[in-house]
Amino acid sequence: MNAKELYQLYLQHPQVTTDSRDCPQGSIFIALKGASFDGNKFAKSALEKGCSYAVVDEKEYAEEGDERFILVDDCLTTYKELAREHRRQFSIPVIGITGTNGKTTTKELVSAVLAEKYRVMHTEANYNNDVGVPKTLLRLTAEDEIAVVEMGASHPGDIKKLVDYVEPTCGLITNVGRAHLQGFGSFEGVMKTKGELYDFLKAHDGLVFLNTSNEHLVGMAQQRELERIVSYGTDGDAQVQGEVGVCEPFLSFSWHVDGQPNVYEVHTHLVGTYNMDNMLAAIAVGLHFEVAPQQICHALESYQPSNNRSQLEQTAHNWLIVDAYNANPTSMAAALDNFQRITVKQPKMVILGDMRELGSVSREEHQKVVDTLRKDNFEKVWLVGEEFGKTECDFRKFRDVEEVKTAIAKEQPQGYYILVKGSNGIKLFQLPELL
Repeated sequence: MNAKELYQLYLQHPQVTTDSRDCPQGSIFIALKGASFDGNKFAKSALEKGCSYAVVDEKEYAEEGDERFILVDDCLTTYKELAREHRRQFSIPVIGITGTNGKTTTKELVSAVLAEKYRVMHTEANYNNDVGVPKTLLRLTAEDEIAVVEMGASHPGDIKKLVDYVEPTCGLITNVGRAHLQGFGSFEGVMKTKGELYDFLKAHDGLVFLNTSNEHLVGMAQQRELERIVSYGTDGDAQVQGEVGVCEPFLSFSWHVDGQPNVYEVHTHLVGTYNMDNMLAAIAVGLHFEVAPQQICHALESYQPSNNRSQLEQTAHNWLIVDAYNANPTSMAAALDNFQRITVKQPKMVILGDMRELGSVSREEHQKVVDTLRKDNFEKVWLVGEEFGKTECDFRKFRDVEEVKTAIAKEQPQGYYILVKGSNGIKLFQLPELL
């Protein structure tokens, strides 16, 4: 059965599940595989629990004579093709967002701005990979007027695979940085893969929202001779221009459209001047889709982060800046620079976890972070993880988050402004409730 035929079946049973523990009555089960599981083994169980059909790619699990089993060559490919077929039923703007840092926050800001005027379907959480993106596309309904789809990558070619079935009509790259180097091989590999979004948009006469303050993105756009561009940035050449006001600790900034007299002030609930670019991207997208400036400002000021990204929390004992979902050399440097600049009465403390997936440059990049910390004169520095453990420094080191928990319970730090940042796998997100 090909994708078009399966889609006709989907129209009769418009709910797909890839989890045999969640089998809504009448849904279609698609047997995906992972590093430690094979969905084919659960196909029969999915049917017993209520699914009408089970899509499998191993013949031994398709019971002969039972038409509820649909045998395909590859379930993941079929899942993506089904999602693309569904996406093609909608002639609405589809905004593709990728980048090394800030893509989830930017996706949420763009969606919030557009929601002031439109019915918006956007990526939930960070479902931005081979499995998450089809899940997102299949959520499109006739009521949706615009879609915002986040796309992640950790290996060469990942973005090309995604855009080929997202088929964005416009899009943006937040930035390019030194992340997932173990998978990409080099920074050049990062730029090439992220640039696959630009490649698709150029080939399909799509529109690019371009941060002209970012030399790497400008170079990537020039290399591809992009013509359909809406520019934003903190320099004087952009169509949408912004200027940081204060960040003590929340970011406040002003923005205006080049050549127009009105200047707008925005007071956000996001920590970090590095969020300025994310804000300007949302403004540029909003203006292009004719959201009024006052509505844009309202959306940006109302946005409250709740995903361990740039969150400020006040506990009974401390103030916390929680950025514990992800970390790489680029985002770590930005977070430390911002934390250093914040003027507060309380002493400052940083708890940093390893940056994952850096491959052969991991030791060098972790040492760079340590060298930066030596200049910052924070009251306390705690480093967590095997990679920070290899660095040359006198800072306090912990093997894992459990050791940190023990230290917190024993020492009970109070009265600090604390930055908590590290890769998700280090699990520093478990710490705020203890601080």
